[in-house]
Amino acid sequence: MARRETVVLTNMCMVYDNQGNILVQDRLDPDWPGVVFPGGHVEPGESFTKAVIREVREETGLTIEKPQLCGMKQFPEKDGTRYIVMLYKANRFSGELQSSDEGRVFWIKRSELGNYPLAVSFDQMIRLFEDDTLGEQYAYWDGDTFRRELL
Repeated sequence: MARRETVVLTNMCMVYDNQGNILVQDRLDPDWPGVVFPGGHVEPGESFTKAVIREVREETGLTIEKPQLCGMKQFPEKDGTRYIVMLYKANRFSGELQSSDEGRVFWIKRSELGNYPLAVSFDQMIRLFEDDTLGEQYAYWDGDTFRRELL
């Protein structure tokens, strides 16, 4: 059995304040549109933490401090590549909010998140950011059925 596989490494970060607000992004990507948290790809040789700080800055204009790893999402791509998303949260940040080519970013009350068109599976992912007893969203093919589990 092979011990190596092809992997895509990415990240996502829930930026929040102490008034119950969260920063969301309305993604423009037709492959995964909808409201999510900002994030992106980890570059070769880059640390996961530095990658999420960079991605949040590029997509929102904000510089986060001390992001905390709170879970992961993984799923198989059609070619068998494992796609991994490291999930972080941060409530320390500075800078001026600005949108990017990835999509419009804006603050909302956490309680209003369900009022927006969410990206596929993001409604399940949000639990990983908020529930310390969960750590992973694992997606896989079960015959012809694509399943997602929270672990």
